[in-house]
Amino acid sequence: MIYSYSNIQFRAADDRAIATGTSPYTLMERAGKALADAVLVAMEKQKALDVLFVCGSGNNGGDGFVAAQILYNKGIYVEVLCLATRLSPLCTTAMARYQGDLLGRIPRRRYGFIVDCIFGTGISRAPAGGEKELIDFINRSGAYVVSCDLPSGLSDGGVAYDPCVRANETVTIGLMKNALLLSDGADVAGKVTVGDIGIQPTSTGAEVWGKNDVKKFFPKKKSNSHKGTYGSSCIFAGEAFSGAAFLAAGACLKSGAGYTRLYVSEELFPSAVGKLPSCILRTYHSLDNEILDADSVGIGMGMGVTDRLYAMLSQLLFVYTGTLVIDADALNTLGAYGMDILKNKSCNVVLTPHPKEFSRLCGKSVRSILRDPIPSAKELAQAYGVTVLLKGNRTVITDGDRVAINATGSPALAKGGSGDVFSGLLTGTAARGIPPFEAACTAAYVFGRAGELAAEKMGEYAPDPSDVVEYIPHALKEIEE
Repeated sequence: MIYSYSNIQFRAADDRAIATGTSPYTLMERAGKALADAVLVAMEKQKALDVLFVCGSGNNGGDGFVAAQILYNKGIYVEVLCLATRLSPLCTTAMARYQGDLLGRIPRRRYGFIVDCIFGTGISRAPAGGEKELIDFINRSGAYVVSCDLPSGLSDGGVAYDPCVRANETVTIGLMKNALLLSDGADVAGKVTVGDIGIQPTSTGAEVWGKNDVKKFFPKKKSNSHKGTYGSSCIFAGEAFSGAAFLAAGACLKSGAGYTRLYVSEELFPSAVGKLPSCILRTYHSLDNEILDADSVGIGMGMGVTDRLYAMLSQLLFVYTGTLVIDADALNTLGAYGMDILKNKSCNVVLTPHPKEFSRLCGKSVRSILRDPIPSAKELAQAYGVTVLLKGNRTVITDGDRVAINATGSPALAKGGSGDVFSGLLTGTAARGIPPFEAACTAAYVFGRAGELAAEKMGEYAPDPSDVVEYIPHALKEIEE
């Protein structure tokens, strides 16, 4: 299991290392060495003969000065560009020990290799003044860019301010940072490596699940098993939009659940007959024993926002005891009619909002949610005792205590209907008795991987959600193997 950390968590680990006897400058020397080692490898691959370090006024700039001196000592031609006049004490010390060329203005010449050491973690504003000039210079340079810790201009929540360095590689110091996985971080960081400086986290970070973490939820099937062994699921979908029902149920059929039942409106039922022969088709009138005995229920996909749906949700929450996946119009119905019904529930609940749906649930702006997705998701999960899966290019999953960031996925998934596929897959995954948090992490990984495989075969523009359904088996086979 890989773990990722916020700026606050990293600072706490840094502070503890200092409190237990490691001097701040020793940590800077270690950071500089980790950066220099990575830069040397990258320069060799790029066949670069010289390098420009662009340093800011803080400790990130100090890391750059240390790394620049290490390369200078190895006989590499190094220049450092620093426009700052008021430096942090550690940066001042590192600059004083640097023996190479120091530039006080942006040069006219072109560079093939640049190291970005302007900002580290903790930036909370758009770069301005000289800092903006430096970032613009780097982005215009056409050079191969390595960023130290974070690309300068990237916030702790992974949102890129304007401007933000677009790096080919990022050497993040000490611990993996959430910002490099979330939102814009995945686009501006390039290849990410962690530079070890000998610090240990003081708290549990966000879990980043890999293939081996998911694999344990797909054990080899016993010969002596049957459909009941693998759980039963019900999908309520498609009163307003029929496609959502078929996408969700189709994905549920591929999930490994033993039974998939699709409940649609009476109006939709005639056109649904025969569309998914492996699926048990029903119309919904009341909560019969088939529903109440199901291991998981998914609800909301393509159903419209209505008081009827709110009444169904209220009843399910009160009497059902399995895992209830609330998605799409069911989320919007909660936002429109009231969230308090979540406080009087008998079942496990997983909410699967995208940022705009999340905004309707909690009243926060989409912008504020994206700037701080993990605390926002944790707050909602804790308030209502649910598991929250906040969708995005890097989905955040939390039960209010544990947090995970899903790192699989592709822009090919950015199409209407993809969420219906995911909800069906999650519902089927939960039906096998996997706890809600683990089911959400597992389904997110599989869904993202299916999207990646579809994009590998079809490109990022062509795949539609039905194609992603067809690639779920390929993703599962890869995990099983």
